[in-house]
Amino acid sequence: MENKKVALKDVRNIGIMAHIDAGKTTTTERILYYTGRLHKLGEVHDGAATMDWMEQEKERGITITSAATTCFWKDRRINIIDTPGHVDFTMEVERSLRVLDGAVACFCAVGGVEPQSETVWNQADRYNVPRMGFVNKMDRTGADFYNVLDMMKERFGANPVPLNIPIGDGATFTGVVDLIEMKAINYAEDDGSNFDITEIPDNMKEKAEEWRGHLLEEVASNDEVLMEKYLEGEDIVIDELKTAIRKSCISGDIVPMLCGSAFKNKGVQSLLDYIIDFLPSPLDVGAIKGFDVDDSTKELERSPSVDTPFSALAFKIMTDPFVGRLTFFRVYSGSVSTGDFIYNPTSGKKERVGRLMLMHSRKTEERKTVEAGEIAGMVGLKDTKTGHTLCDLKDQIILESMEFPDPVISVAVEPSSKQDQENLTVALSKLAEEDPTFNVKSDEDSGQTIISGMGELHLDIICDRLKREFKVNVHVGAPQVAYKESITDSIKHETKFVKQSGGRGQYAHVVIEIEPNQAGSGYEFEDKITGGKIPKIYINSVSAGIQEAMKTGVLAGYPLEDLKVKLVDGSTHDVDSNEMAFKIAGSMAFRDAAKKASPVLLEPIMALEVVVPEEYFGSVSGDITSRRGSVLGMDRKNNAQIIKSEVPLSGMFGYATDLRSMTQGRAVFTLQFAKYLKAPKSISQEVLEKYAGKTVG
Repeated sequence: MENKKVALKDVRNIGIMAHIDAGKTTTTERILYYTGRLHKLGEVHDGAATMDWMEQEKERGITITSAATTCFWKDRRINIIDTPGHVDFTMEVERSLRVLDGAVACFCAVGGVEPQSETVWNQADRYNVPRMGFVNKMDRTGADFYNVLDMMKERFGANPVPLNIPIGDGATFTGVVDLIEMKAINYAEDDGSNFDITEIPDNMKEKAEEWRGHLLEEVASNDEVLMEKYLEGEDIVIDELKTAIRKSCISGDIVPMLCGSAFKNKGVQSLLDYIIDFLPSPLDVGAIKGFDVDDSTKELERSPSVDTPFSALAFKIMTDPFVGRLTFFRVYSGSVSTGDFIYNPTSGKKERVGRLMLMHSRKTEERKTVEAGEIAGMVGLKDTKTGHTLCDLKDQIILESMEFPDPVISVAVEPSSKQDQENLTVALSKLAEEDPTFNVKSDEDSGQTIISGMGELHLDIICDRLKREFKVNVHVGAPQVAYKESITDSIKHETKFVKQSGGRGQYAHVVIEIEPNQAGSGYEFEDKITGGKIPKIYINSVSAGIQEAMKTGVLAGYPLEDLKVKLVDGSTHDVDSNEMAFKIAGSMAFRDAAKKASPVLLEPIMALEVVVPEEYFGSVSGDITSRRGSVLGMDRKNNAQIIKSEVPLSGMFGYATDLRSMTQGRAVFTLQFAKYLKAPKSISQEVLEKYAGKTVG
C-alpha cells in the first residue's frame, strides 16, 4: 500500500504538535489505527505506542524524537511526523515544521493553551505552516472547548473557528454537532469508532445555528461570491463551504477547530476527513525558494513537480542499528533514485545514494525512487548534516536551512572503564550528529569530556542512551551553566602580525573597531576597507580569525556574543602576506580589543511557568524570588494560580524535587530558555574565581 502511486494533490505532509500530555501520540496512534496502518492499538501509558519507539519514550510516556510514518485515508497519502511536547526537545519540533506543509495542534480540553503550546505555535508561525486545532480529552472532568478557543485568541492572536462543537463535556461528552453538514454525530459510549449520525438535539439547535453563522461569516470574508450569498440569505452548498474553509485555512486567516477524545476513539475519523479536506498539499504550498550556490543574493525557485531538477532538505540524522547512518529528507522538487549521485552544496560534497526507504516509526520499507512531496530516509550519505540541502549535480540550489538554539546546560561525563573510554568518543560523536542542540567538547585544562544540551531532561536522556544503545557506562558530574561573554564599550585597535624565520615570512596589518550589538544579534562583520588596501580574500580571513577567537572569551573562556566588528584599515606585503597571516592578525586584534572593551559575563535566563494550587501560592512565589527570579504576572485557572516568571538557570537545578516537596506533588511547571542577560557582580566574581583557580591549578 505504501508504494502506491499518489498524485501530488492527494499528498498531505503534516505534523502533530502540542504541549506535553495533550494527547499527541495517542491521537497519532488512533489515526494509524483507523487508516489500517495499525491492527492493534498501543497506549502511551502502557509503553506500547508505535510512534514512541525509544526505550526512554516508552518508560517516560513522552515523545523525544520526531517519528515519521505514512498512511492512507480515502485514497489520499498522509505523511505524519509526531513531535515532542517537552521544551527540552523543541529542536525536534523546529526541524519537523521546517519540512511540513500543514499541522494539527492538539490541545487538552482541561489545560487549554499551555506554555509549550505557545512555543510550538510560534515555531509554526515562523515557517508559515497552515494548521487546524484538535481539542482533545473532552471526556475529562473540567473539559471546556470554548475556553480553549478564548485562550487561543488571547495567547496566540489566532482566529480559531469551530467546524464542530461538543455535545456535553466531561462524563456527559457523547458526541459533536458537525457545523458543515449540520448533523449530530453520537458516539457509542465505550468505543467512539461506532457512531450514529442524527438530527441535532433540540437543546443544541440554537447554539449550533449561532456557531454555524460564525463559521459562514469568517470564511465568507475571504470569498466574495460566498459573502454575497450569505448576505442575501441564499443557501450555501456544502462543497462551496468546504472550498472556502480550505482557502481560509491555507491562507492562515482561520484555524479550523474540532473536538473529541482520542483515547475514547471519539472524533478521530472527522479529524482525518478534515486533514485531507482542509490542510494543503505540496501543490498548494507552491514553489520552494532558495539561493544560487555561487551568488547568495540571487534567489531561485523549485516548483513541486517530478519534472523539475531534484532538490531536498535533510532534516534529521539518525543512527539505526540495522541500516546504520540514516538521513531523513523532504523532497521539494524532482526525484531521486537508489544509486544516483547527488550534490550537497552546503558541504560542497558529491554523495551517492545507497538505499531509500519510507519510514513507519522505526520500521522501514524499501523504495527505488522518492519523488517531490515525499518524506523518506536515505542510507549512504557521509557528509550530510541536519539542515543541509541536497540537489541535482548539474542544477544546483541552496535551500533555507533552520536555526537551532545554543545549549544552556553542561555536565562533565567520565567513562567508568578503559573500554568505556574508547566507546564513549564514538557514541558521543553519533549522538551529536543526530542532535544539533547537543554539543561535545573536551576541557583543555581538566581533560574532562563536557556535554551540553537544552535542559536537565535532555542530558539525562543522552546519558541514558549512552548506557542502553551504546553500552557505555559513565559517571555524570553536577550540572553547569553555559555562560557567555560580551562587551559593553567601543574600542579601536591596531595589530601588526609580522613573522620572519628564514624563507618566506608572514605579514598582516589590520585596524578594527569593535562595539556592543543588540542582545541576541550574534556576530556582525562590516568591511570598511577602501582603495583595495586589503584584498577581499584576506578580508574574509580576518573575519574567520575573529570568529575563531570569539569561541573562547577573554573573561572566563566562554563564547563571546552580540558584537559588531568593523575592519577599517590595514596593509599588506607583496611577498609575505597570505590568508593565514590575516586570520592570525584578525584573531589577535580581536582578543586585544575585547579585553579593553569592558567585557561582561552573560547568564542564561529561563522562562518559568508554575501552575500551583491556591494554598501553596505564597511558598512557591517566595521560592522563585529566593532563586533571583522575577515574577512577571499571574493568571487564574480553575482553583489554581499560574505564576509566570523569569529565573536565572543557575538557580533552577533540582527545582522539580523542591517544587514537589513544597506542594506535595500538586504543582506542575515548564521551564524553557528565554534570553541571556548580564550576570550580577557576585555571580561574575564567583565564576571568574573558579576559572582563575582552574587555569592556575
